[in-house]
Amino acid sequence: MNEKYGIGQPVLRFEDPRLLRGEGRYINDLVLPGMAHLTYLRSPHPHARIVSIDTAAASAAPGVLGVFTVEDLERDGVGTTAPSLKRNRADGSPMFWRAHPGLAKGMVRHVGDPVAIVVAETQEQAKDATEQILVEYEARPITDPVWEECPDNVSNVFEVGNQAATAAAFAGAAQVVKRHYSVSRVHAQYLEPRGALGEWAPGAGRYTLHCDAQHPHHVRELLARLLKVAEHQVRVVSNDVGGGFGAKGWAHLEHRHVLWLARKLGRPVKWTCDRSEALLVDEHARDVTSSIELAFDAGHRILALRAHNISALGAYVSTDRNLLPSFANLGSLIGMYRIPAAYVHVSSVFSFTNCLAPYRGNGRPEAIYLLERLMDDAARELGVDRVELRRRNLIPSAAMPYQTTLGFTYDCGAFEKGMDQALALAQWADFSSRKEVSNAKGKLRGIGLANAIERAAAPGMEYAEIRFETAGTATLLVGTKSHGQGHETMYRQIAASRLGIPLEEMRLIEGDTDMLAYGAGTAGSRSTVIGGTALCLAADKVIAKGKRIAAQLLEAADADIAFALGRYTIAGTDRGVSLKEVARASFAYAALPKDMEPGLFEHATFSPAQETFPNGTHVCEVEVDPQTGAIELINYVVVDDVGTVINPLTLHGQVVGGIVQGLGQILMEQIVYDAETGQLLTGSFMDYALPRAGDLCNFEVGHNTVPTKLNPLGAKGAGEAGTVGALAAAMNAIVDALSTSDIDMPTTSERVWQALQKRPVSSR
Repeated sequence: MNEKYGIGQPVLRFEDPRLLRGEGRYINDLVLPGMAHLTYLRSPHPHARIVSIDTAAASAAPGVLGVFTVEDLERDGVGTTAPSLKRNRADGSPMFWRAHPGLAKGMVRHVGDPVAIVVAETQEQAKDATEQILVEYEARPITDPVWEECPDNVSNVFEVGNQAATAAAFAGAAQVVKRHYSVSRVHAQYLEPRGALGEWAPGAGRYTLHCDAQHPHHVRELLARLLKVAEHQVRVVSNDVGGGFGAKGWAHLEHRHVLWLARKLGRPVKWTCDRSEALLVDEHARDVTSSIELAFDAGHRILALRAHNISALGAYVSTDRNLLPSFANLGSLIGMYRIPAAYVHVSSVFSFTNCLAPYRGNGRPEAIYLLERLMDDAARELGVDRVELRRRNLIPSAAMPYQTTLGFTYDCGAFEKGMDQALALAQWADFSSRKEVSNAKGKLRGIGLANAIERAAAPGMEYAEIRFETAGTATLLVGTKSHGQGHETMYRQIAASRLGIPLEEMRLIEGDTDMLAYGAGTAGSRSTVIGGTALCLAADKVIAKGKRIAAQLLEAADADIAFALGRYTIAGTDRGVSLKEVARASFAYAALPKDMEPGLFEHATFSPAQETFPNGTHVCEVEVDPQTGAIELINYVVVDDVGTVINPLTLHGQVVGGIVQGLGQILMEQIVYDAETGQLLTGSFMDYALPRAGDLCNFEVGHNTVPTKLNPLGAKGAGEAGTVGALAAAMNAIVDALSTSDIDMPTTSERVWQALQKRPVSSR
């Protein structure tokens, strides 16, 4: 049983049958008696003073239950958020920040800034009434500071590394390679746009929020503060989530609004984000520019790295979520290389745009993109082979654990082995012959690689519980929250390997704060590593208690009882009982040892001592049509080290899905605001392009497994690994094909064609 369904086996996802039959339970599936609908009036201006708001016509419109502005929020005492991270400005003064007030107060600071709320009997009535609100705006230039109190627009600066040591290394370098790169602003574009449904139960004095959040307990904690009630007066339920990627967090304005108005109006209130609204209202991601340089000795070994980044935060800093993309994973800039000195300086600046927030990889794809693109440019400038330059600087396995100069400690890894596996799978050595074939067709062929490492499963507590029923079946409860990763399958496999229970005799519960004592949620590739370990620890407690019950059933000493494959036996004999029988016996309280509590219910928590470091090598191959600038993906290979593989099928899906999101950013995705008017130019799928199956190629996923000792599973995390390496590998392949590095993402046909025209005639 364990051999077929346990850890390491390609078990089909338990979730898929009900989801494919349309039996999922998403926000739009929820309809409550008496439910009203909420819509927002949003600013058409990026920067303007609100002179007046006239809600009379909207309030009198058919079906309208109420029209609300920021004054109503303040009058009812609905709170606002604040970041907890402490940062300073360049002069040492505290970080400048302003949280969103819930609805715009006096000024609007980006297109889509919410100004007023309408609640009506139907969504159509609410939308119609919203158009009848009259707002007088006094437009302001977008060349002004976003906040008058912060004239330089710099919220904070952040530094990591040793500036003096890095400067000294650069001063003594034989060669220095410096470049300027940009990482575009993008949107998560999940399958299901966000939504929220709020209830108020006056008899119980409790709120219930139905939402699609990745962190239900964090949402509950925050809402209790904002609504000024105890946490036990708020229940948060997150059922099926149609994709999150980090962007469905814990501080969305709509969560507090639907609860506040459900109580105020005495009926459930629902908000559903239209696809056309999502790009205006959702938090965005990435958006960093960097001047980055590497110092080399005469033997082409890296002496130091230095980078100056500018991160565009958006108009508001409401919580830590808005700050994390700018600095959380700068340590990834070291990559897989020995870099004796490093220094990174980040300026986080305000902009007349929506806020930044974490998105798949949160800083790691950006860091690896900057580093690995610079490694390719350095190889060209130094006149050395790209692979050889990397090989010369890789951290060897013998150096593990390895303390980097930007604060990370890599516990284990076999970087060169993984790179060699990837190069072999991609047939790197035979690329020149394939390039000749493309040349004969009038096409340009390029190949690129990227060595990617990421910080995953950062320390933080997670909770798991195992509850056996009287029939001997079990319910698993874990404080993470799946938003598409396959948790219903993964946790069953872990429990099956530990306890020997058939997968179909287990049920998983996530996402309900009334059902779970605690949960930190899902982000940063933490679910398997931290949630899975907590489940293992709970299983060990089940086994230990079950051993005492089995000893009594078998009339043997506790010390003589062994457990394996779901069965307790007297050591050295074939006499035994199954865990299922023991679970049933645990409810026969009269027959239990007098000092034992009846039932078989165990829980555990786990917080790792440090983060893990999944790593891998990506190789991408492309072909470019020089007449049109069109790029065709030819082949993509990745060899990953994610530690112990729980399920190779779901791992493959996670890695490929992550790669596609990275490729999308390189090839076509970008949030674009007009530089003169501040208007969002990519407000729908007509303007914001996403990769489709026809834009992609074959993906080959290999494994270079080096289990970590930081948790009993040996797992390192895999949810973001594909994205972390994809940006750099794809861009390096495109640059190789074009024979020019004068191009930035997204590499649309127009940009590629323009880059080709700029090349010297001799290289065309």
